[in-house]
Amino acid sequence: MFWAMLAVAVGFVGLAVLAVLAARVFVEAQRLGRQVADTTQRINRAAEDLERAAVGVAKAGGDVV
Repeated sequence: MFWAMLAVAVGFVGLAVLAVLAARVFVEAQRLGRQVADTTQRINRAAEDLERAAVGVAKAGGDVV
């Protein structure tokens, strides 16, 4: 009977550890998602700035854009 109770206790502890690790992975995945969204917005802003600068340079050079 002792071994059965020990097996149940070890199984419960194992599930608890897995639940904690799953929660940590979930939190880090959300943080990574926010960082990716932030970086995407920054890249889009930089691309728009570059496009505006290219239009200005093309107009100054007399080229048709």
